[in-house]
Amino acid sequence: MEPSDGSITLIVNPRSGHGGRRTLWEGLWRYLKARGFTIHIRHTRCLGDARQLAAQAAMDQACAMVIVAGGDGTVREAADGLAGSGKPLMLVPTGTENLLASELGIDDRIEGLIAIFQRGLIKTMDLGRVNGRSFASVVGVGFDGQVVHRVGKRRKGHIDYYDYLEPLWHTFWSYRFPPISVRMDGQQVFSGRGLAFVGNTSRYAIGLHLLGRAVIDDGLLDLCIYHCGNRAHLIKHAVMTTLKRHIGHRDVFYGRCKHVVIESVDRPVPCQVDGDQGPDLPLEITIIKAGLKVLVPPGGRPVGVRRSLLRAFR
Repeated sequence: MEPSDGSITLIVNPRSGHGGRRTLWEGLWRYLKARGFTIHIRHTRCLGDARQLAAQAAMDQACAMVIVAGGDGTVREAADGLAGSGKPLMLVPTGTENLLASELGIDDRIEGLIAIFQRGLIKTMDLGRVNGRSFASVVGVGFDGQVVHRVGKRRKGHIDYYDYLEPLWHTFWSYRFPPISVRMDGQQVFSGRGLAFVGNTSRYAIGLHLLGRAVIDDGLLDLCIYHCGNRAHLIKHAVMTTLKRHIGHRDVFYGRCKHVVIESVDRPVPCQVDGDQGPDLPLEITIIKAGLKVLVPPGGRPVGVRRSLLRAFR
């Protein structure tokens, strides 16, 4: 991209990231400014701002690209605002987990981001849609949804992995594993106590190979359901997933589809959407084929568990 191609809208979530991460977008901004690009910086102030700012950029004929600096929630909103517009999106990962950036192999160093801008490729990827809103990575129903809800209630600003420890511990001892019902492409595939994940990316928190067969541009959602009725089951599934042995296990259903409906049987069940609080069940999830264009590094590969942990605590 050259300055003559048009302006760049830089959407920044100022609450996302610690000091080191926050300097990423500033370093990229200085580089682009020195190259002669026209950059319009837009800061988010509340939920929904990134969606609105991205939608405005999508309608602006003078805007050639949108860069979003934030975590998974900011990326999800920006993707929703850009969905179907054909306007390319570049990610500056300043959040805690950065699911989509990790899936695409995007560097979290300024040198790597500059290299992506200089030599990156524009890739078309699918988006998911849950209850009328787009998402980029994964929807989780059950235990992890409860953890994310607890984190959200305690959140005051930027969060890191340590902020998950108490909610994770509390949820582990208090969660009752309510039953759920799941239909995939019109066919009921599960009814009982369990955990469900639906998404478009192969990696989840700390690089876990959760939806291990997911491909971001195949026009399909991946669905993984764990038969899980107690804490012992939960520990077993966690170990099997860490070892990448959960797909094909007798207590795990794995499928690929275009439409998923998840309902609660007898009580409210929480969910998370790309790491943020989502609505309680019921959920209707569909796929938006080729819904978003993203700038990716040549030969970029998903980030695994070891590298995710090194990124998290360095």
